[in-house]
Amino acid sequence: MRVFLSTYGSRGDVEPMLALALELRSQGAEVRMAAPPDFEEFVAGFGLSMVPIWRSAEGLTKSKPAPATIPERAAEIIAAEFEVLTEAAHGFDVVVATGMLPAAAGALSVAELLKIDAVSVTFQQLTLPSSQRRPLALPGRPLPADVTDNQTLWDLDAESNNVLFGEALNSSRTKYGLPRVDDVRQYVVGAKPWLATDPTLDPWQGDQHDVVQTGAWILKDERPLPKDLSTFLAAGEPPVFVGFGSMPMHSSTNAAEAAIEAVRAQGRRVILKRGWAGLELVDDQDDCFIVDEINQQALFPQTAAVVHHGGAGTTMTATRAGTPQVVVPQLADQPYWAGRVADLGIGVAHDGPTFTTESLTTALKAALHREDQAQAIAAKIRTDGTAVAAELLLRDGSR
Repeated sequence: MRVFLSTYGSRGDVEPMLALALELRSQGAEVRMAAPPDFEEFVAGFGLSMVPIWRSAEGLTKSKPAPATIPERAAEIIAAEFEVLTEAAHGFDVVVATGMLPAAAGALSVAELLKIDAVSVTFQQLTLPSSQRRPLALPGRPLPADVTDNQTLWDLDAESNNVLFGEALNSSRTKYGLPRVDDVRQYVVGAKPWLATDPTLDPWQGDQHDVVQTGAWILKDERPLPKDLSTFLAAGEPPVFVGFGSMPMHSSTNAAEAAIEAVRAQGRRVILKRGWAGLELVDDQDDCFIVDEINQQALFPQTAAVVHHGGAGTTMTATRAGTPQVVVPQLADQPYWAGRVADLGIGVAHDGPTFTTESLTTALKAALHREDQAQAIAAKIRTDGTAVAAELLLRDGSR
């Protein structure tokens, strides 16, 4: 079987797809990926073929495009999906699509054009309509504060998706001879979407009974930690990890300084990850260590707590490690993951995206007392999500 995996977004969008790709390959399938060019070297390191799509995801994130430019950018990425994937996915049996909604819409349209099966997957359930919760507000399209009925809000969300992405999608579809789509969100969600999250960390709460929750797609990371980091870990009590992944943060210098001071206030050492925020050490004291790309699966179990942005992947890794968390959510689904961490009692949700030394000190002090509960929840987390998804694909395709 030949499986084409398409995504556009940050590391949290790419890594689960890579995990599935490796599982499929281990079961004899032929696999190809499409992702932002930022990750070409990363994917190639696993011996997989990756087709670069459009421009740098990191550059797009850091440029902070104005809401008014979103339809134009959506048109560009959808056009890139058609241009690249029409050739790259030719001859494959099934397309698995995720990432930014316009990118997923483009990939699914290419599958339709090529007359091959397609699966739409999400790594958090907030994009799947449900009367039990509000939708996420889209950039430049705030939800009205005086409307409390969830169904009405989801109707407004569908309208917003059409305003932002409808013409962008349909201009490419008509160019390639496909019919226009009236409801962009429903086109991407489809009749049987896949939810690649853990049922303990993210239990499905919705009205749609055809959602397939596979469990999280976890990329098994077997890289050893650098020797100097291992030496640092062995030189004292477990440190606190601070990193914000693909989030630029409000101010790199202030964020690093406030975080380090908050950790020191607990008598703990610090491991600081630069990430897309470009965090840097603020002095040369030996209680701090800075890292770039690192095996977080190996590192987190050796830390006292993990302070992070609340991306789905980082939240899952910290939860599996049984390490207390402080989540400082920045945008999109991150407040949801912060809430799940707090609800499960495995950490603390910081109030808002901007922290001070004082606010982070308070949150971290509370989180450090959640170790027993964090360990208990870790024991319930499933690790077979990629195997489940691969079996479904190889057995049934998109059905």
